[in-house]
Amino acid sequence: MKRDMRKQETKLTELEPLEIASGKDVAEPLKEAPQQSAPNAEGESAIGAGETVSRAEFDQLKAERDQLVDRIARLQAEFENARKRGERERLEFRDYATGNVVEQFLPVLDNFELALKSDGNAHQLRSGVALIVKQMEEILKQMQVVPVSTVGEVFDPRVHEALGSVDRDDLPDQHVAEEIRRGYKLRERLLRPALVRVAHNPKQTSE
Repeated sequence: MKRDMRKQETKLTELEPLEIASGKDVAEPLKEAPQQSAPNAEGESAIGAGETVSRAEFDQLKAERDQLVDRIARLQAEFENARKRGERERLEFRDYATGNVVEQFLPVLDNFELALKSDGNAHQLRSGVALIVKQMEEILKQMQVVPVSTVGEVFDPRVHEALGSVDRDDLPDQHVAEEIRRGYKLRERLLRPALVRVAHNPKQTSE
């Protein structure tokens, strides 16, 4: 009996005063408080309950991110190069087309210069200019540039621009009576409208 009491006193002396005051059973083993998980030796870190990312996974994600950033930078560079190349090609095509047109009109310019150097009379000069105009019309025709029909046609505001009207009883009302400046079309595209005067027929308007 005395030996058992001594054993119990020894156990009491080994317990912390705070545990004695709380009234815990001396036979119940002490519970350790949960500790925050720290990175282990392999470099793992806690993300959530049961979720960890290793150093190798982190390095892999970083490498993939760097690859995507590099790919975006390359795509931007390719797009910029393509834009510059397209702009350069458009300029080259425009210069090529302009060069072809100018080349066809150079003989016309030569003829004009010869006409200015000529010592002929007014009739000869007029005949020479008429030949040059015919030469220009042939070049325009080859380029599919045609003049807008005017005199005798019904006034069409889509291709005609009226500068006024004239009294004419020999033409139907609202028909083109005079052409002031010729208009031209490239196929179906209007390059410039024809400047005209429109007939005003008093006989038709009075009826």
